[in-house]
Parts: sequence; C-alpha cells; structure tokens
Amino acid sequence: MRKIMTSVIAGIGLALACGTSVRAQEKELTIFWAEWDPANYLQELVNDYTAETGVKVTVQTTPWPDFQTKAFTEFNAHGDAYDLVVGDSQWLGAGSTQGHYVDLTDFFNKHKLNDVMAPATIKYYAEYPGGSGKYWAIPLEGDAIGWSYRKDWFEDPKEKEAFKAKYGYDLAVPTTYAQLRDIAEFFHRPDQKRYGVAIYTDNSYDAMAMGVESAIFSYGGDLGDYATYKVDGITNSKQAAAGLDMYKQLYKFTPPGWGKTFFVEDNQAITGGLAAMSMNFFAFFPPLVNKATNPYADVTGFFANPAGPDGKRFAALGGQGISVISYSKNKDEAMKFLEWFIKDETQKKWAELGGYTCSQAVLKSEAFQNATPYNKAFYDTMFMVKDFWATPEYAEVLDQLNQNIYPFVVGGKGTAQEALDKTAADWKATFTKYNRYK
Repeated sequence: MRKIMTSVIAGIGLALACGTSVRAQEKELTIFWAEWDPANYLQELVNDYTAETGVKVTVQTTPWPDFQTKAFTEFNAHGDAYDLVVGDSQWLGAGSTQGHYVDLTDFFNKHKLNDVMAPATIKYYAEYPGGSGKYWAIPLEGDAIGWSYRKDWFEDPKEKEAFKAKYGYDLAVPTTYAQLRDIAEFFHRPDQKRYGVAIYTDNSYDAMAMGVESAIFSYGGDLGDYATYKVDGITNSKQAAAGLDMYKQLYKFTPPGWGKTFFVEDNQAITGGLAAMSMNFFAFFPPLVNKATNPYADVTGFFANPAGPDGKRFAALGGQGISVISYSKNKDEAMKFLEWFIKDETQKKWAELGGYTCSQAVLKSEAFQNATPYNKAFYDTMFMVKDFWATPEYAEVLDQLNQNIYPFVVGGKGTAQEALDKTAADWKATFTKYNRYK
C-alpha cells in the first residue's frame, strides 16, 4: 500500500512539475525590430531570459526599408502580433500621442533610470515631449555616426610628406570638417581607383539625413526649435547652410556611383580598399575588425565625428529604445522582461555580445572601452549626440528634407541655402497643418 501511495504521490508531483513547466513555456513574448546584427545579439541575450523564466522570447525582424511601414501598419490596426518594439527614436512622438506605446514613466522613476542610462539616450530614446519627464521607452541600443579610416594610408611616410607639402599641416585623424575635406581631397585618385571618402547618400529613409545633420550640427546649425516648432532662421540659418555645403563638398570625393548609398556600401568602401575614410553608424563597425570580412582589418582605425569651424562637435544619433506596445495581450509579462533587461548583469552581457549598451556604468568601464578598436570613439560620441525631429509627423518632415537636399548634394542643383529655405517653408506648412503653432 505504501509503495502504491508513494508511486501515486510521485506521479502527482511529476504531473504538477510538468504542468508548471508547460504553463511557463506557454508564456511568450515577441519583440519586433529591424533586420541587422544587433537584433541577432538581442535574440542571443533573451535566450538567457527564457532559460531563467521559461518564457519564450522571439526577436522578429524585417528589413530596414520595411521596418517603419510594417510596424505602424500593425500599430494603426491595433494589432497584437508584437508585445514590444525596438523603435527608432523619432517614433516617440507618434508612438506616445497616438496611443501605441505604454507609458513607462512610473517604471522609469521606480528604477531611477535617469541615474542608470546615459543622459543623451534618455533624452532622445525615452522622453517625449522633450523636458516633460514622460517616458515611453527604455534605452536599448545606443548608436551614432562615426568614422573608419585606413591607418596604413595615413601613416605612410611618403603620403605624410606629400600631404604636409600641400596643406601645411601633418596628416592625422581629422579633428575638424575642414581637415576631413582636405584629407578626402588628398586621397581622391580616381586614376588609381582610390577615393577620398564614403558618405551616406540614400534618401529612401533617414541615411542621408543623418549624415547631413551631423555636419549641420557641428557647424552650429539646428533643424529647428523642437519645443516651439519654429523653423524660420534656424533650419535655414547660415550655419546650417555651411554644414550642408560641406557635406556636398565631401560628396565630390566619393567613389563612382555613390548616389544611393547606406551602411552596406560605406563598409564596402573600406573592405574593398576603395576609400581613405568612411562614415557609418557604430553598430555596423564589427565586420571591419573581422579579418574574415575585412582584408584590411589590421590597418583599419576609427574616430569620432569631427568639429565644425567654431569647435562645436556633434554627431547624429542612431539607436533605439524598447517600448511595450499598448495592444499587446502580454503587457504584464513584458514589464517583467524590462525589469530583467535593465539589470547591471544583463547590460554587461548585452555589451559583451556586441550590443551597444546605454548603461553609464558599462560605458565608462575600461573593459568596455578597450573591448574593440571603436568602443572608445563610441563612448566619446554618445556624449555629443543630437537627433532629428521626433514629432508625430516625423515621416513627412523627413521626406521633405530628403526631397530638398538630395538634388543639391548628389545632383548639384541649386545652393545649400536654397535647399534649406525650401525645407523651412515645407516644414512650416506641415507644422501649420498639424496645428503645432498655438
């Protein structure tokens, strides 16, 4: 009898244990993001969460060109296909005001994330409106515009001698846009299939805008007053026009056929031995230090965006925060996931896997800054970043900027001032249409 009862009790225990396991496995979360390496790193990271909790987490991706359209199609339909989204910083306006994102202000304050995450990532990835103290995302993937370059070209004694003879100063990593332009001109030798620089020119989404605004910001310009929506005299200021004109000058020293380029092409400018310097977001630099993907890995260096003529130094912010989607049926579970994600040990693991953590403690650590040849430049950059408009009509104003600057930079039509005058007029009309002026 005891043997029978023992067996029965053991069977009940096993059934209960299996039932608990099954119930845990039934809990699932889906995170939506763009298709790129950091999304793969995130999937590897969240596998640890599944191992710890039994909750399956899937990082679902789509190509970059389709990312915004697919996300907002689902949002506008109030669909529950995704529980969380790693959305662009510029989505904060639409995500918050149109009811797509869950308000994370209480979560933010409870965990004192203002003291945990880098200030710029809070300002641009999490808070909307600016200065409101309302938070809609947790900074996840920090990113910004940076540069790679061919160290062997820069350090060649003959090149150094020739450069100094022509420009009157030593050839070195550029600290100003003027130096960047000189170096691009110096190495631009089409007859040798060697070119000066690779920059972003794709205007189908935000690539070209990010490259241009890095120059505009560093030249002392701005895109407008994000609080009042004032654009006249700001968007089209002389400083902004000078920054745009510098970007146009750099375009003259790009490889042939460089009229529709983004991160793939700019990395290929280095791996293919084409250019002396190449612009890209830091998140795309890992392949450049891998000998399997870059034959010049040992002679590839990195630097932060240079300063403008008055010493101002900024870089366009990339990166994303992670938000809970208000239409999800798993919001409570999503909040538990965020509590796990912000832990120090999780942030350290995220950085080790290749993710660009926004944790101040991890960013400042020697271990992080020495982990790759570009991490120190990334750290420096994250404290000098500025971002594009995050207004709900972001997609419209981005398209207007693209339509105005592309013919000037790539097509050589008109002037920088004319392109920005048209942009200011377009933006004023758009903001008037949406009743932004009160």
